Amino acid sequence: MSLLNDLINLDLTDSTDKIIAEYIWIGGSGMDLRSKARTLPGPVSDPSKLPKWNYDGSSTNQAPGDDSEVILYPQAIFKDPFRRGNNILVMCDAYTPAGEPIPTNKRFNAAKIFSHPDVVAEEPWYGIEQEYTLLQKDTKWPVGWPVGGFPGPQGPYYCGVGADKSFGRDIVDSHYKACLYAGVNISGINGEVMPGQWEFQVGPSVGISAGDQIWIARYILERITEIAGAVLSFDPKPIPGDWNGAGAHTNYSTKSMRNDGGFDIIKKAIEKLGLRHKEHISAYGEGNERRLTGRHETADINTFSWGVANRGASVRVGRDTEKDGKGYFEDRRPASNMDPYVVTSMIAETTIIWKP
Repeated sequence: MSLLNDLINLDLTDSTDKIIAEYIWIGGSGMDLRSKARTLPGPVSDPSKLPKWNYDGSSTNQAPGDDSEVILYPQAIFKDPFRRGNNILVMCDAYTPAGEPIPTNKRFNAAKIFSHPDVVAEEPWYGIEQEYTLLQKDTKWPVGWPVGGFPGPQGPYYCGVGADKSFGRDIVDSHYKACLYAGVNISGINGEVMPGQWEFQVGPSVGISAGDQIWIARYILERITEIAGAVLSFDPKPIPGDWNGAGAHTNYSTKSMRNDGGFDIIKKAIEKLGLRHKEHISAYGEGNERRLTGRHETADINTFSWGVANRGASVRVGRDTEKDGKGYFEDRRPASNMDPYVVTSMIAETTIIWKP
């Protein structure tokens, strides 16, 4: 095993200029990450300099077997924390051979919204709080939970410390450092209310990069749980009953909101979000109705509400924003399994472009 570890950690920079590029894309379910690697002649830092590549879309439920070729377009480059050296992770989106985005390519439409002149001028910032649950591989039951049974009720686990309160910290810390190494703007981690559940935050990120960074952070976490022999779940309500669900709270601001008088802009933006509540909910993640019940720090899925410092509202405004008269707000509705390309671009479209 020590020889195997030596080979896995082999530093190629002393023996070759060639690098390994891991091309990453989103599969047919909209949540299944796929990747494959290729050798390139030397280091690359600009995604436009990377070759396009193809894959078998019939094996990812993204193309029929008699016309199965799907083309990967490299969009963003990150350092590879697994192979290290000059090796890279490449976030891609997917197109037909004719150059049309395939239906599951949500990045394409998001990029169009983020390149709209009105959106560019407002410099939308995002901070996404990605919650997730670590499961035992064979039982699909949360780590740290007795098999077939339950731990004590919620209370001591949120940001908890100790072998009876914190489960999976080695995975979480590994992910934190790997994201920083990769160049993901990860801004923090914490244990969540339900034991075995954790959160990482990414941001502030501008525009389309928010989606790229969340997807790469998810990929890195999938790889680390693979190594650790745990299963990663983004289910918004993994355990029924009196247990918190998992969300992806999305903090948002525009240049106008961050400037003096921004609170008035924030209130107008929240009003527009309320008018399109149903459209947003339908795009905010599968199974979200099991989470947004009005209990466990959520608002009811059928009712839009907002408030200052209110974690039971659809949208929360912080006390500092109210006091300063400018800042950001938090959309608490997105589920943990939301597509960040969809959510971030939809918030920008509704609050900046859309005219009621």
